[in-house]
Amino acid sequence: MWLSDVRLVLPDRVLERASLRIDGGRIAELRDGPVPHADLHGTGLTAIPGIVDLHGDMLEREIEPRPGAAFPINMSLFELDKRLAAAGVTTAYAAISFSEHRANHLRSEERAKEIVEAVGAWRGSLLTDFRIHARFEITNPRAAPVLKDLIERGLVDLVSLNDHTPGQGQYRDLEQFIHYVSTWQGKTRAEVEANVRERMARSRDAPPSWATIAEVTALALEAGFCVASHDDDSPEKVALVHSVGASLSEFPVTLEAACAARDAGMRVIMGAPNALRGGSHSGNLSAIAALEAGALDILASDYYPAAMLQAALCLHRDHALPLHRAINLISLNPANAVGLHDCGSLELGKLANLVLLDHGHHWRVAATLREGRVVYWAGHPVLRHGAVYA
Repeated sequence: MWLSDVRLVLPDRVLERASLRIDGGRIAELRDGPVPHADLHGTGLTAIPGIVDLHGDMLEREIEPRPGAAFPINMSLFELDKRLAAAGVTTAYAAISFSEHRANHLRSEERAKEIVEAVGAWRGSLLTDFRIHARFEITNPRAAPVLKDLIERGLVDLVSLNDHTPGQGQYRDLEQFIHYVSTWQGKTRAEVEANVRERMARSRDAPPSWATIAEVTALALEAGFCVASHDDDSPEKVALVHSVGASLSEFPVTLEAACAARDAGMRVIMGAPNALRGGSHSGNLSAIAALEAGALDILASDYYPAAMLQAALCLHRDHALPLHRAINLISLNPANAVGLHDCGSLELGKLANLVLLDHGHHWRVAATLREGRVVYWAGHPVLRHGAVYA
C-alpha cells in the first residue's frame, strides 16, 4: 500500500511532500515526492512515527477512577487502549505500582499482580502494543518476591526503582507535599502531617534493602529489559541507582540530578505534561530547563496521554526545537532506550507504526496505524478508501 504526498518526519529531517509504501506490516519503501496511482493520497497531512510511551499511570485510575469505585480490569484496559490509539500511541508501557499503601488496595503488590496478569492475558487483543512498567517501591518488603515471580514468568517489560517516602525525591519539600495531599484527598493538614511523620519514621527504622534491590535489578537485566530510577534528587542518588544497573532516570527532580544522569550515560525521561504546561505541577525540575541544559532525551505521558504529541509540537513551536528532534523525544529515543529497534522511526524495514496528523486550527490525530493496519481513524477522507483496518 502506497501512502502518497504526505509530509514525512524522519529521524534526521523532514520531507515536505513524500511517499511511503507499506508491505507485510513494515515500511518497504520511502520516496521523496508524490507517487502516481497511490492507494492513499495524504495531501495536507503530516506522518510521524507511532508514539512510544515508557511511563503512563492511567490504567490504575481507569480501573478505579474514584476511591472505592472499581471497574473490571479487562473493561478498563480496553477503554484506555482506545484512548491511547486516538492519541497516537502505538507502544504503551502501563506503569503499575507495587506499593505499601495498605489503605489503598489499588496500589498494593497484590492488586499490581492481578493487573499485570490481566494485561498479559489480553495484550494480544489490544490496538496498541501494551507492555508493563513495574514500579518497584523499594520501601515495600513484600513487593520484591511478587515482582520477581512476574519477571520470571515474562509478564514485565520494564522495572523502575521508586521511593515515595516524604522528605526526599519527588516529595522533598514537606510543606508542599502536605498541602498537595490534603487538597487532593480532602483531608485536614493534621491528618496528612501525622501520616507523613509515620511514613518517615517507618522508613528510618526499616530502611530499604539495597541487596534486595540489586537482586531485583539483576533479574530484570538478565531477562533482557531495562531498569529505570524514579525521582532522582541528587548526583549521589544517581550514582547509587546507576551502580545497581539503572540506565534510565525518569522525572529527576533537580537539574543537578538530571545532568549527573546524562554524564553517567543514562537517558533522562521527563513528563510530557511538564513540558506542555511549562513546569512541574509539584514544583520540581522543569522539562524546559532540562532541555535547555541538554539533559532531556525522552518525554513520557506520566498521567495524561494526550500531552505526548502536543508537548513535542510545543517544543518545536515555542522553543525552536527542530520538528524531527521534537518527535524523536516521543518515538525514536524511547524506543532505542528500551531496545525496541523495530519501531520508533519511519525507516526501511521497521514496523509501519505511524500517525497521520491534520493541522487545522489545532494539530490533531487523523489516524493511527500499527503494523500498517488502521487502529484509529478520526473520519478524515484520506482513509475513506483503500486502507486496511484492524
